[in-house]
Amino acid sequence: MIAPPYLNKGDTVAITCPAKKLPVPIDDAVRLLESWGLNVILGDTVYASWNQFAGDDEMRASDFQRFIDDDSVKAIFAARGGYGTIRIIDDIDFSSFQRNPKWIIGFSDITVLHSHIHSVFNVQSIHGQMPLTIPDGTKVSLETLRKALFNEKVDYEFESFAKNRSGSATGILTGGNLTLLLMMAGSVSEQSYKDKILFLEDVGEYFYSIDRMIINFKRAGILRSLKGLIIGGFTDLKDNDIPFGQTAEEIIMSHVREYDYPVCFNFPAGHIEDNRALIFGREATLLVSGQSVSLKYTNHVS
Repeated sequence: MIAPPYLNKGDTVAITCPAKKLPVPIDDAVRLLESWGLNVILGDTVYASWNQFAGDDEMRASDFQRFIDDDSVKAIFAARGGYGTIRIIDDIDFSSFQRNPKWIIGFSDITVLHSHIHSVFNVQSIHGQMPLTIPDGTKVSLETLRKALFNEKVDYEFESFAKNRSGSATGILTGGNLTLLLMMAGSVSEQSYKDKILFLEDVGEYFYSIDRMIINFKRAGILRSLKGLIIGGFTDLKDNDIPFGQTAEEIIMSHVREYDYPVCFNFPAGHIEDNRALIFGREATLLVSGQSVSLKYTNHVS
């Protein structure tokens, strides 16, 4: 897949809100990006409000379009997730992006953008902290975002403290929010999962809903076609009055038990403070040995 040009000090980056409106200013995020030597432009949507959204659909699409078309902007940060990107994705003209790819950064609802540009344009993107989450982000997670943007090596080794499935696999890393990936099904924005290492995370869902979505992925043949599976944060999950009876980890493992690829849990990414950057669209090797996990990109460009 195509890697957009990496950032250098002095480059200009933009912050826009393609989904939900911001509840607080993002001054801390602007200061952090400026401390990296970047010039920061704020879109009109950063201050906008229309019901729960950062401006109406036309405004949010226009704001994103402005930065897509501006060749001086080298990367676009989604200020936050929430809900709303799917409402504008078909109103954005990616012609200039196709000619001049640039990094798109975000997670959660921004999974819509990740999946779309991977499916249609074969361009890499970054799943990582957003301006709204930067004040609460760990120093480690913020440093991984900087390294990913400036083409410094970003590899991971950690102890997952979960019942993983050992093994080794090499493939293109992709994924994002489970709910949003499911919402891409049947559309032009649905990417191919064949021979991929799939990362999944989610927040605020019921246990039965996690079970239902994973079964959907299984019935669609997605789980069978993977090279490896990485499970990040499944946080703030809810249960019914009659308990579902399984944890998220137990639910997921029960549906991939028949396959033989490596599976790891508790990867430090998702709706958590230690949301470390992942470069979607880049080839990586996943090695799981008991609770020890490593994820290393195989084609780092120096």
